Order: sequence, then structure tokens, then C-alpha cells
Amino acid sequence: MSHKNSKRKESEDMAANDSNDDSLSAATQAAKRVVTAGSHEKRLLERFPCAEMYERSYMHRDLVDRVVVTKSGFVLTLSADGHVKFWKKSGKGIEFVKDFRAHMSAAIACALSSDGELFATVSTDKQIKVFDVVNFDMIGIVSIDFLPSTLCWILDPLDQSMCIAVADANQSVIHVFDPYSAETGPKTSITNVHRQPIQLMAYNRTHKCMLSIDKGGMVEYWSLNDTHKLPSSIEFSLKSQTDLYEFKKGKYVPTSLALSPDDKLFVCTSPANSTICVFRFSTGKLYRKYDESAGACNAIRQNDETDRFRIDDMEFGRRLAVENELVKAPAGRDANAVFDESSGFLIFTSLFGIKVVNLSTNKVLRVLGKSEPYRFTNIALIQSTPDSSSARYDLAASKNPAAQALEPEPILFSAAFRKNRFFMFTREEPDHTEQGADRDIFNEKPTREEASLAVAATKKKIARSAILRTTLGDIHLSLFPESAPKAVENFAVHSQNGYYNGVIFHRVIKRFMIQTGDPLGDGTGGESIWKKTFEDEFTPKLRHDRPYTLSMANAGPGTNGSQFFITTVDAAPWLDDKHTIFGRATAGADVVHAIESAKTDKNDKPFDDISIMNVQINYD
Repeated sequence: MSHKNSKRKESEDMAANDSNDDSLSAATQAAKRVVTAGSHEKRLLERFPCAEMYERSYMHRDLVDRVVVTKSGFVLTLSADGHVKFWKKSGKGIEFVKDFRAHMSAAIACALSSDGELFATVSTDKQIKVFDVVNFDMIGIVSIDFLPSTLCWILDPLDQSMCIAVADANQSVIHVFDPYSAETGPKTSITNVHRQPIQLMAYNRTHKCMLSIDKGGMVEYWSLNDTHKLPSSIEFSLKSQTDLYEFKKGKYVPTSLALSPDDKLFVCTSPANSTICVFRFSTGKLYRKYDESAGACNAIRQNDETDRFRIDDMEFGRRLAVENELVKAPAGRDANAVFDESSGFLIFTSLFGIKVVNLSTNKVLRVLGKSEPYRFTNIALIQSTPDSSSARYDLAASKNPAAQALEPEPILFSAAFRKNRFFMFTREEPDHTEQGADRDIFNEKPTREEASLAVAATKKKIARSAILRTTLGDIHLSLFPESAPKAVENFAVHSQNGYYNGVIFHRVIKRFMIQTGDPLGDGTGGESIWKKTFEDEFTPKLRHDRPYTLSMANAGPGTNGSQFFITTVDAAPWLDDKHTIFGRATAGADVVHAIESAKTDKNDKPFDDISIMNVQINYD
């Protein structure tokens, strides 16, 4: 058959198939749409961080409260001591630019203008500080005579100037200030929108409309020139036609509010009942609602057939305890949710880590930071580089070679509960090699007290090795004081003081580990040399990737005392970043296995006591 005839035959067959089986054609077209949608989602996901662990972290002197980013690649971080730090995205990371002591205490609220060029903070010192982001400079101070609760940038429809709306924490009043005006008082004051003090505000540029939520959970739409008239673009006339009574009916108040980049959606988070609500702005209808409560998380964990949400019982219990503390602490108000640049994905923090959700399919696509020991709170996402901030999303999601030139290098920044660091998630896992072992950057100068302690520490003798003499023989240990100075010091001082003399190996699990260090002999006792628990000391260059690893036993993060264990399994990655590694056995493996082979009861305690006679510490 000729090529021409084969083409005609193919066309006739296709026509016959179309006429005889329309349902098959419809199914085929539907399948093609599914494949196309999946490919579109996959390409958009390339504009998100994908590494499970954070690549870098940077310091503040005090606890980090918030992280704010701009499309042009600027990063601003705020800490509990009132400092505002400016950073600039550079290549695959960020560079420090400038530090301001904006307030004498933590900022109550902060806001970035819609163009990303102006930034404002307000605190209990009753001052609004205005910053020029692009030039890294403070350009204005506005004094107020009331205690503020929140603020946001707003466009005055009369003169088209950018103003700052600040809510009174004790009254249902919103004051609007012109940051460039020489006048000390507000430009105007809004008193007839809410009956209770306002807690959250945001300005929608597309609808030229303000969105505010008061302490009673009431949600209101209003404009500056007419507070009682809704913009024509809003698709409802009565609030009863919407779901805006959601918070009032549920008797809970959200603590964060964010608009999507296309202004079509807004999201609120409420740590008090662990919910994230997404609304359509024009209709006021509830679009998505996510339950992150303890019960919901436990159900997900138990029913998960993959490893995405799998957490062992002990770790889950620890996270629940942290979650309860977070809800009661002021830091709980800083937990937030953000949209990506396409407005199609939602990112929020949870007990499991940081979730990335496709709002269209309503599926969790990624969980970042699940293996990290921190509870992440306030997050911010940079997807575009300064050169690609105007890139089209249809181009980014297509196979067009021009999209390859965009190279977005996305970064997700996050603060964490009770941490003076903020963390940077990228598309690269942290470098575990010797050259890149320090992912936690020490970018702050030590205080005078810290410097004196460091000088005193240099004068101390450093323990390098030890001999653990047991009733079954000697175990030689190499210690790691550079990576785990506190754990090594604790072990060495206890050993020198005879603390471990006569202490038994109270827990022995074959093909896993041998544990000791508890004077009570049942796993419930022991304390550090400081008479209190001390923090973990994790480093990517030390992993539970080989047998005979010496690690601290604990009851959760930051609960190290006197107990320790030596592994006998080839690798135990589930222990990484949960137990501090401070040494390894270099000789006496036969003794380790002799202890491991001891017969034990149902509580893994040897029937015949095996004890430590003494520990010899070898210093520099």
C-alpha cells in the first residue's frame, strides 16, 4: 500500500471509530486532559523546594518571629528583640545586607506594600517604622497614641497615595496614616466597620477593597471612601449569602490572613482549633478547609500507607506536647499559610512539617521538614528570581525551551518555635560531606557573656577518648568534642566523678543497641552534670550509618541527661537528628556483642546484671 493510500486508510479508520464509538473518544479525550493536567502540575512543582531537610539556617540574637519576602528577591526577618534584618537572594542562597533595631520589643505586626518596595512594622512602643526595601533604609517614623493590634498598606482612592491603616487594640477603630506627611495625626479614622477591636487586615488591590477580621471572628469587606458600600466586583450583597460567619459560628478567631497573588482567594489560620480556611474573595464562599488537629493528624498517621506521614508513637507524642505549648505561647499567632505565585498551591505548617497542597486537586503533594526536630511556624516563599519575576506561568509550565532560562531556584524560608534561627528549604538536600557539614550558619557575633564562656572553654582540658570498663571487658571509645561538646563534657565529668561506677546496662536489644548510664537501673533516672537536661547537638556529618555509634539517650528533643547507648546494627537512620552522637567504639567490639547477647526479660533488661566498673577518660 502506498503512503498516500495508507494515510487515507488511517483517516477512514479514525472516522469510523469516531462514528461507531463516541464514548470511547470522550474517554480518550478525558484521559489526555488528565495527562496534560498532571504534566502541568509536575512542571509547576519544579518551582517549589523539594528537599526534605533544610539546607541552611541563619541566626538572630533573639527568637525569630516572622519572615517576609518580596518578588524582587529581598528577605526580611524579624526577631523578638525588635530587630529587622535585610537579606538579598543571591544565586542559590541569600546574603546579609543590613540590621535595624526597629523597636525595643517584638513587633506586633508588619506589612509589605503590594509592589514590595515599602515595609512597615509597629510595636508596643507606639511607633510605626517605615522602610525602603530596595535601598535597605528606614525612611519614616510615625508616632501613635494608642496600642496597635495590626496594620496593612492601603491605597487611598482620593489621591491614589499609599497609606498605612493601623487598628487600635482596645477599640473598634482603624486609623489611616500618610507615612510621608509632616502631620502627626491620622489622615482619617474608621469607626463604623466593626463592633470589636480588629485583629487582622488585608487590602485587595484588584477589588480595591479592605478585608478585616475582629476579635469576635466577624469578617468585613469595606472601602476607604465608603465603608458601607461593597465594590461592584463583589458577587454578594448580603453576608448571609456567604460563609463569612464561619469563624463566628465556630467560636474561634484566626491569627493570620493572606491574600493570593491574583487576589481571588484569601486564607486564614487558627492555631486554637488547628484549622486552615481558604475562601473565594468575590463570593465569600469557603473553598477549602483543612483540619490539622491532633485527632486528625493521628488518623492520617495510622491510615497512611506510605512513609509521607508515618511517625512513631514516641515522636508523635513529643510533637503533640510541643503543639500544646505552641497554642498557648505568643509564637502560635505567627504560624501562617501562604500561596505560591500561581495562586494554585497553598503552603502551611503543621505537626508533620510544611505541607504543599494543590488547591485544585485538594491533595498534599509534598511535606518538607518532616524529619527535622523543629516545629516550623512562620513561612515565606520565593519562586522567581529578580530577572524572572514577570515570567508567565503558562511558559513555566510548558515545554518551551525559553522556560529553561528562567531557572527559578525557589527557596522556602521558615521560622521555628522557640528558635533564634530561620531555616531555608531549597531543591537541594544539605551537604553531608566534611566541607559542607555546617548547615547552621553562625552569623551573629557572640555577646560578652558568650565570649567569656568561650574563652573559659578553651582553657578546659578536652576529652578525646575513653575506656569503658565493664564486668565483661573493656570498650575503647573515640569521642567527638568538636561536634558534641556538651555531650562529651557531660560524659567525661560524670566519668571522672565516678557517676557511672556500678551502673548496669539496663536495656539491651539484640541487633540494635546496648544502653546504660542510669543510676536507678530502670531507664527513668539520671541527670546531667548541670543538674538539668541539655540541648541536642546534631550535625549532618555524624549519622547513625555504622555500628558501635555512641549516642545520648533521651525522652525527646533537648532532654539529654546521663544515659547513653552504643548501637550494634549496621545503620539506624531513624535515630538521626533525634539522638546526639558524641563518639564511637574503636575497640572491644567483642565485649559489645557479648553484652548484646545477654538473655533479657520482657523489658529488655538482662537477667544477670552487667555493669560498668569505671570509665577512664583520656584528655589532650
